[in-house]
Amino acid sequence: MFDSPLSASAYEVLAVAPEVDDETLRKAYRLRLRQTHPDTGGDAAVFIQVQRAWELVGTPEARAAYDRGHGFGEAAAPEWSGWRPPAARTDTRPRARSYGHPGGWRRERYLTLIREWAGRGVTLEDPYDPALVRSVPVALRRLLADALAEEATARIVADLGMGYTVWHDVAAAGRGTDPDAKIDHIVLGPSGLYGVLSEDFGGPVRIRRGEFVGDGVPGAPLAELLSRMRVISRAAGVRFSGAIVVLPDEDVLTPIDEIGRVRGVRVAVVSRSALATVLRRGITGARDVGGNEVFDYRTRLQQTVRFA
Repeated sequence: MFDSPLSASAYEVLAVAPEVDDETLRKAYRLRLRQTHPDTGGDAAVFIQVQRAWELVGTPEARAAYDRGHGFGEAAAPEWSGWRPPAARTDTRPRARSYGHPGGWRRERYLTLIREWAGRGVTLEDPYDPALVRSVPVALRRLLADALAEEATARIVADLGMGYTVWHDVAAAGRGTDPDAKIDHIVLGPSGLYGVLSEDFGGPVRIRRGEFVGDGVPGAPLAELLSRMRVISRAAGVRFSGAIVVLPDEDVLTPIDEIGRVRGVRVAVVSRSALATVLRRGITGARDVGGNEVFDYRTRLQQTVRFA
């Protein structure tokens, strides 16, 4: 949660300024514990955030390391340093077939908009510098956060093996819809065909009446995902087994939350570390795609998919 461009810093969670002394920081931590404890009417998710914040800045050594990595102080080192090519592989295991550029659309958009925001004639030495990222509008930080989330999902899916095929950044604009509409990932494997949304809301969120709710939730992300899946389903002549929303581990209370059917589609909200498990076993009650159907679906999608 504290590594996201959208999330509050450890100091913000503890409700103090980054330059406070250690004793003030300790008092703030104790106060926040009392304020957020579930036994006194606090929110369990926020209570966990407070504890995690203290782990990060509760000792002089931990605080110094956190400050260097998150843009606090003169010796700060950038946390996001732009796109890097994948590291050289050290194993020979077959990987999932992968098409498209995960996070590419949002990274490009972020770089364009942050330069427009900075203004003509201003040179940004590092558009990913944490101190700079914290100062830009929320909409820009959201673009970067979602790009990082998509890249993290892509790394997980790639390790599922040769039985899986994944398409990233799939264009899914239907008639009368947003021309930039896309699906972050479409994953095809023995357990089924899934539309996957990689999200980062900057903190814990709740689901109410089949949709995410919370201060950091823009629009109706789950409804938009399901609508875009229908566009691809009609165009390719395929049937999705379900929808999966992937969130950072710290932002979910349950690693795997199968919330049932939403608009007729089985939906699971999962933590990043549980994604591989769900994609291997499938969502409970979801339709498998087996035998020759896998090859048929792959061919149909290859002929249909266009990238954002």
